[in-house]
Amino acid sequence: MNNKKTFHEVSEIWCDAKRPIVKHSTLCAYQLTLQTHLLPRFGAAENITEKDVQQFVIDKCTSGLARKTVRDIVAVLKSVIKYGNKHGIFHFEEWEIEYPTQTENKLPPTLSLNHQHILMRHLLEQPTPQNIGVLLALCTGMRIGEVCALKWEDVDFAQKTVIVKHTVGRIYNCELKSTERVHSSPKTKNSCREIPISKQLFQALKMVRKQSQSPYVVGTSTQSKEPRSYRDYFGRLLKRLDIPHLVFHGLRHTFATRCIESQCDYKTVSVILGHSNVATTLNLYVHPNLNQKKRCIDRMSNFLGIT
Repeated sequence: MNNKKTFHEVSEIWCDAKRPIVKHSTLCAYQLTLQTHLLPRFGAAENITEKDVQQFVIDKCTSGLARKTVRDIVAVLKSVIKYGNKHGIFHFEEWEIEYPTQTENKLPPTLSLNHQHILMRHLLEQPTPQNIGVLLALCTGMRIGEVCALKWEDVDFAQKTVIVKHTVGRIYNCELKSTERVHSSPKTKNSCREIPISKQLFQALKMVRKQSQSPYVVGTSTQSKEPRSYRDYFGRLLKRLDIPHLVFHGLRHTFATRCIESQCDYKTVSVILGHSNVATTLNLYVHPNLNQKKRCIDRMSNFLGIT
């Protein structure tokens, strides 16, 4: 008897197996990846070869998707097929996939030092329940979901730290065909972390605490702020201050970049950001400028001692 199934059928069984194991938001992300990218291409297939996957990767990269995004999509594809192979319902062969080389070395979006001064001056002069989330992201590197989910009980005024242990976001539920707000633990185990707060942020938090009736640090509602609406507020704030547009995540990049520029050690910056390993921090934020390169060459030349 032939037990083989189509990729679509295997993916449904795989999702059911994942349901009790992974976070609800993670399962929704898997289902969206399947629905958007994998099922339209491989849904009816009963066998997927290395050549098929290689062409899929080239097509997706050519369409404009980032290489990391395509890798993540292929990781879901591989996981489904390996599950099918393990249970004897789909053939799997090892692949050696090559990803097109990215010639551009894009730097993460950040505020210039001048624009950061303008923004911080405004936030410190007007510490409100709306403004405090922007200042938090700029002074701690927290992600927008972490900022919106932060409660006053997570702020330790005695130790002058914030504890990051929650995040909030809106995800698309493929089964309900609608979006839903989801409160959960942060992105990874390393994302649960304790971050010291600067003197300026500490004073601003104290002032906001006095006027706040909400259990949440950001906003005035009994519910957490919607990340989407807070992004809109941030965009309007930049426009009002005549600062060029920046995505909210650019505040996290700005924080990390300033830490590196002020010669904080990479491991500490990595831990504050909640990265799983220091390599992520190095790859994203350590981009020596020409002056740093010159100092490096000079140091090496002086060490050789040849005149």
